[in-house]
Amino acid sequence: MTNTELEKRIAVLEAEVASLKSKAEKKDEAKTPWWDEIAGTFADDAAYDEAMRLGREYRESQKMVYDDDED
Repeated sequence: MTNTELEKRIAVLEAEVASLKSKAEKKDEAKTPWWDEIAGTFADDAAYDEAMRLGREYRESQKMVYDDDED
């Protein structure tokens, strides 16, 4: 590979890096927390409500029951 070809490849790579940096900086500027971005996604969704109910039911079934006699 000649020096000219290498210089062209480096120029293309440098342009791509600059583009990626620009995109990353724009994303950093927004800084919207992920939970704000998805808030309300499942509003009024019966399937989501059912999934939450089943998950709660499962977690509650996994809780250990302690006898008052045993400490």
